[in-house]
Order: sequence, then structure tokens, then C-alpha cells
Amino acid sequence: MYCGRYQATPFSRREMLARCANGFGALALTALMREPAFGADVAARATSGPLAVKPSHYPAKAKNVIFLYMDGGPSQMDTFDPKPLLDREHGQPIKVKTHPTQFNNVGTVLKCPWKFRQYGESGIPVSDLFPHVAQHVDELAIIRSMVSNFSEHTAANYFLHTGSGLQGRPSHGAWTTYGLGSECQNLPGFVVLNGGLIPPGGMDCFSNGFLPAAYQGSLFRPSAEAIANIRPGEASPDLQRRKLDLLRELDRGVVDRMGKQDSLEAAIGNYELAYKMQATVPELTSLEGESPATRRLYGLDDAFEPTRIFARECLLARRLVERGVRFVEVLCPSVGHDRWDQHSDLKGGHERNALAVDRPIAGLLRDLKARGLLESTLVFWGGEFGRTPMAQGSDGRDHNPYGFTVWLAGGGVKGGTIYGATDDYGYHAVENKVEIHDLHATMLHLLGMDHTRLTVRFGGRDMRLTDVHGEIVKGIVA
Repeated sequence: MYCGRYQATPFSRREMLARCANGFGALALTALMREPAFGADVAARATSGPLAVKPSHYPAKAKNVIFLYMDGGPSQMDTFDPKPLLDREHGQPIKVKTHPTQFNNVGTVLKCPWKFRQYGESGIPVSDLFPHVAQHVDELAIIRSMVSNFSEHTAANYFLHTGSGLQGRPSHGAWTTYGLGSECQNLPGFVVLNGGLIPPGGMDCFSNGFLPAAYQGSLFRPSAEAIANIRPGEASPDLQRRKLDLLRELDRGVVDRMGKQDSLEAAIGNYELAYKMQATVPELTSLEGESPATRRLYGLDDAFEPTRIFARECLLARRLVERGVRFVEVLCPSVGHDRWDQHSDLKGGHERNALAVDRPIAGLLRDLKARGLLESTLVFWGGEFGRTPMAQGSDGRDHNPYGFTVWLAGGGVKGGTIYGATDDYGYHAVENKVEIHDLHATMLHLLGMDHTRLTVRFGGRDMRLTDVHGEIVKGIVA
């Protein structure tokens, strides 16, 4: 029988700690489980803000994208599309109709200065320019039949990045983060790693266009000081926090009086993100925890400085996708020669550019695969167009948008694949032609998005990355 005069014996401190131990552990586990690295359901966690994780249209094969942008236009017949006819007809007038290009300097046929060798179980031929990437050829889906609508760098760069040759449209990175958000709370969803060469067209290649400002690309340098002013100027974290709270209050007051405005909403979000980044970015860019084996894998200690720069970019790209950043674009370093745009000295220019990127890219592919990240990360390599099979001057190649090569790896791509073909000169795409809109549609498809449904109403009509075009390249999808 219950006695109303009963009083429980108070816990001793030792008993209280013993009985609550599991509770403290549960509290700690709850905090950890909110982080992606510990298996968080990010879609359930991130429910507000422009970068909140959004559901895909259907199950995705890829979660992240790393775009290795080869600024200037690598030569397809000197890299991944061998053409023996160039050797046989070297120095002769070309026997097919030519088209106007950037300089319209049509010389005689120019052979490839490098040998091609077959690699991997697939036996795909790769030029001696890329001995390290060649070791991973069974991971690559090589598209040899790309075409572009533009033969001039700026318009072609806009087209490759935004699906339009005009300035001011959203980049594919902006569209991706708009459609899916980001799994990272403390970094931008779209990061551009600047190795030293901003492409013709400038920052508009990474623009948010008519999308909200939160989706524009954020430019990082591949150095310990990746962003200017990353270190707080305030004397204490409390002072900085109070200043940010005041800014938020003032901005919210303006929003309440004037209504919601993208610029103000973006400013409020940027203040908060910048505050978080001051703690996150130094840890991100510090590579002290990386092993000597990883440093060698990427080429961080290579004798050629551009290789060291690009190696750091590729390693940072891996660290960014590990942290949930949705889209990372990696720009080329300067090699003391022009970008991949060899109107003269093809051999010297392409060799220096390839030396800078070959080993780091191979290291990235190997590292992603070893960490189980390659299957969820779509890696895309390519430039805005290719090069002509005939010489410009005596030893260069002009721009060629009529047939060129790109490759993709990981993220649901069918490795060890060659898709499409150019003619015997490597001049025109003649089989399974792939347009830039098709490439964008395929990238979005692998990310779980239907490119026809990813739209924004602007200028009186529904706009999308692929405009009114685009077909999925099913031949490269696993």
C-alpha cells in the first residue's frame, strides 16, 4: 500500500553520475548524428535557407560534382582521340572542307607530336601527354563527339558553363545548388578553386544569373589563406557575434519595411556563412593532417610549381566534397605559356599544361575511389572546344568547335567507355554527336534531376540550364 508520508532517498553525486551516464552519451550522440560525417539524414536536418538540402526528382547516382576545367581548349587528336591519318598526310593540304574559326589560319595537316598507347582492360588509347590519367582509363567515359556553337573563348566559355553564349545566365554550378541545395552547413554550395587563370568571360562563368545570389560560385585560392579577410578582426568571438546579431536585426528591419529582397536576404545569409567559414576554412585548407603518401599521390611536392598548385586544388576539391559541398570547379594554373590555347608551339604548350594537371588528376581519381567517394562524385574533364587538325602557322592549332573530346568518371558513369567519334582527321563529330545541352542534361540526370523540370520563371518564360534542348547521353550512364 502506498504511504503518503514516503520520501525517496536523495541520490548521492556518485549515484547521479552513474545513472545519468547514458543520458550524457545520448546527448553527445544526438549532436554528432546531425553531422553528415556521422551518417546524418541531411535532407531531414537542413530544412531552411537557400542551401537547404532539397529532394531530387528521382534517386541520384551522384551527389557531388568536380569539374576539372581545361581552360583554352585541349587538342582532341593529341590527347584522347588518335588519328593515324594525320601522320600519313602530315604537311599536305587537308582534303575536307574547312570552316571559319577564330583566326581562320588554315595550314597543312599537322600530325600529333606524341605516341598513343592502350591502357587498362578496356584497351582505350591515351596520348603520352597523360601517363598518369591513363592508368585510370577504365574509370573514364570518353566522349569523342562533343560540339559547341561557338569558336571564340568568351562565348564558348559562357556556353559551356551556362548553356548560353550570352553573359549573365546562371552557371551549371548555380543550377545544381539551386536544385539540390548543399549538404555542408559551413561552406558555400558552389566553390571555384582559382589556380591562377580566370577564363575569358570572367566571373560571369560562375554567376548565379537570375537565380538568388546565394547560388553564385565562391572563389577560393589553393593556399592557406584561401579567402581574403578569413581571420576575424574583432578582439573576441563574443564581440563579433554581437556585431553580427546587430547587422541581422538591422537588415531584418529593412526587410520588414520594404518586403523580401534577394540582395538583403543574400547579405544576411552571407554574414552568417562568413562567420561559420572563419572557423571552417582554415581547417579545410590546412593539409598538415594529410599523409606523406597522399602528398606524393597528388604531386604536392613536385619540382614543377604549376603541378604543386593544381595538386593542392585537386586535394582541396576532395576535401570539399567530403564535407558535402555540392559543386566544385577547378581552374588551371599558369604554366608560363598560354592556357590550353596553343596557336603556336603546340608541343611545348600542351606538354607544360599536361605536366601541371596529369598527376594531380590521377591522384584525385585514385583517392576518391579509395575513400569510397568516386561512386557518388561525378568528375568532369574538358574545355570549351577542341583544336583543328591542320596547322595554324607551322606548329599550332586553331579553335575547333565541330568535334572535340571530354571525359567523365564516377557518379554513375559507365567506365572504360568510348562514346561517339570524329572523322579520320578528328575535325568533325560524325557519330553520336553530343551538344553542350546534352552534356548538361546528362550531368543533371546523374544528380537525380530532370533537366526539363529544373526551371525558374524569368523574362516571361520558364528558364532552364538546357534552354529548350538537351538529351541524356544514355550510352555513358551505368
